[in-house]
Amino acid sequence: MDLSFKALRRSYENGKSVASVLEPLQAAQKENRHNAFITLNAVDYPDFDPSKKLSGIPIALKDNIVTKGIRTTAASKMLSNFIPPYDATVVTKLKNAGALLVGKNNLDEFAMGSSNENSAFGKVLNAHDSAYVPGGSSGGSATAVAANLCAAALGSDTGGSIRQPANYSGVVGLKPTYGRVSRYGLIAFASSLDQIGPLSHKVEDAATLLEVISGYDKNDMTSAKKEVPKFAKFCEQGVEGMRVGVPQEYFDIDVDNPHLSKGVEETIRASIVALEKAGAIIEKVSLPHTSYAVATYYLIATAESSSNLSRFDGVRFGHRSSSAQTLDELYQKSRSEGFGEEVKRRIMLGTYVLSAGFYDAYYRKAQRVRTLITRDFEEVFQEVDMLLTPVTPSPAFRFGEKSEDPLQMYLEDIFTISCNLAGLPGMSIPFGESEAGLPIGVQLLSPWWEEGRLFQAGRQLELSRGVE
Repeated sequence: MDLSFKALRRSYENGKSVASVLEPLQAAQKENRHNAFITLNAVDYPDFDPSKKLSGIPIALKDNIVTKGIRTTAASKMLSNFIPPYDATVVTKLKNAGALLVGKNNLDEFAMGSSNENSAFGKVLNAHDSAYVPGGSSGGSATAVAANLCAAALGSDTGGSIRQPANYSGVVGLKPTYGRVSRYGLIAFASSLDQIGPLSHKVEDAATLLEVISGYDKNDMTSAKKEVPKFAKFCEQGVEGMRVGVPQEYFDIDVDNPHLSKGVEETIRASIVALEKAGAIIEKVSLPHTSYAVATYYLIATAESSSNLSRFDGVRFGHRSSSAQTLDELYQKSRSEGFGEEVKRRIMLGTYVLSAGFYDAYYRKAQRVRTLITRDFEEVFQEVDMLLTPVTPSPAFRFGEKSEDPLQMYLEDIFTISCNLAGLPGMSIPFGESEAGLPIGVQLLSPWWEEGRLFQAGRQLELSRGVE
């Protein structure tokens, strides 16, 4: 079943009802064979409205995006019965555009993870091979799209949590510029890094979704007052004359970092050839502070998460322990019972680096290095129009392969986290396949507010693969 936006609209314009086209999806969604959904929404199929961009388009939401009257859990026992009294801004915009919200996707608890093994509602299975992880933290969203359970989904990206699962699952995943999309109604992990973005079957669908969900929001003080371009138009422009940089640091990996697999390296080289044939100019560039990105990210992200998650105390909302006898016990037991192991690990790390004796040594120093990483991108974008890199060092790995070694799991994000530290837009595009038949993507990064360039190059890569 072709669930691209154009194919669905074509069906409706040819006289088919929304219900007749989409009812076959319901059985698969209810079966939930990949555990991609935590909660399904009862959808009333309306008549097709051609004036609305997303009329009749079934879209799923990562379950850390709040929805009025629909359970929102962040995949945690802490919020297992939380029903929000309001919609996130992106949800309101989707509804106004006519989208059908089919359900809430599974994720790593509070969006903390790279494999979707950290959910209180069970792991999500890769749509291509159930022995492999789908990526995280937006693994449920990526799997729902890859398994044709919806036309697109919204996820959140803090250090690669849209792009990495998109890469493992063989779909398009976009992290917009920080501030492009309102975070109002997104359950916060790390507020200076989090960004909502789309996962879709095709680049043009991601562009259309970004048009709908972008724009200034008075409810989010980090939301930017930027004009929203007609992003879908960029898909028609090609890459003739575009300067594409390939950072040498993403290939000259030192012994402390994961080795780039043969399949990933071959995929990157093939994508370079495809862009060159389309008229792009490929240049080698340098991002000298890349090797510090992982340490910098995990200091800042854990610090912000420990602060953000302090609100879950068993008093105002969330899980409350039934065995607590004192106020101190209420705090301790509610948080111990409500949070999973990975969330506890990050809260402890974040509390440590923010403590009086270590703030200057760790957190303040990480913020300084963050500035250096951002300056690297500022300088390189004076030389080139965009960057092409791997998304991850290897294709999807097997369940349990890295769960006992948190450091190896964290290193899966080595190529994606710099984008979040700098607030850049980035996109993962399916382009290759491993020997085991698992998807491999490439990552495109562009300057701030220049998502259009991602759609130009992304669409060109699709065309080179024969994707109509």
